[in-house]
Amino acid sequence: MAYQGLAAEYLGIPAVTRAYTTACVLTTAAVQLELLTPFQLYFNPDLIFRRLQVWRLLTNFLFFGPLGFSFFFNMIFLYRYCRMLEEGCFRGRTADFIFMFLFGGFLMTLFGLFASLFFLGQAFTIMLVYVWSRRNPFIRMNFFGLLNFQAPFLPWVLMGFSLLLGNSILIDLLGIAVGHVYYFLEDVFPNQPGGKRLLLTPTFLKLVFDPAEEDPNYSPLPEDHLAAAEEQQQPEEPQ
Repeated sequence: MAYQGLAAEYLGIPAVTRAYTTACVLTTAAVQLELLTPFQLYFNPDLIFRRLQVWRLLTNFLFFGPLGFSFFFNMIFLYRYCRMLEEGCFRGRTADFIFMFLFGGFLMTLFGLFASLFFLGQAFTIMLVYVWSRRNPFIRMNFFGLLNFQAPFLPWVLMGFSLLLGNSILIDLLGIAVGHVYYFLEDVFPNQPGGKRLLLTPTFLKLVFDPAEEDPNYSPLPEDHLAAAEEQQQPEEPQ
């Protein structure tokens, strides 16, 4: 019964959040078990383009370091804010959510070509936090019971916390910058005079991830009713 409850809880997680967090946990587990090494995962443009190790474009977003405080801290924030976005402003818009992932990943990868950044998962998490915080500006936050602030300050508080831990804030700044670019193009610019939506989700993503909804105003034709009635009245052939 406990297993069934855990399975039901796991399957109840929105699809994109479930897939991404699971991939991150499995990647870290594989490194801990020495099935993989970080040297096989990190972002390296030379290995990607010259030796065609294209998997690095993805795996550098999946590894958050060895098991420890930093890993669990990142996983909690990744799971929480990814899920809140998917169940909130992206509810019923899985294709748009995936397109945000692709757009953010593309910009971070582009920046990574010109900077010595090896793993971009933390920047991606900060991007998700930033987008959520800007779309929920009036929510009051509490950070470890020490600070009270409005949601839009959360990415900056996390950056300050990284600084206190002795980490580089370049990753956090990259996540904030990419998150702001997405937020501006998606939420701000279209509402400006003469503005329009520039981030249009490709049709093939909508066809794959967003099933067509039935029109509540659709009324079947009379011949459709007759055909259905004839099928129900047709006797079954004896076996």
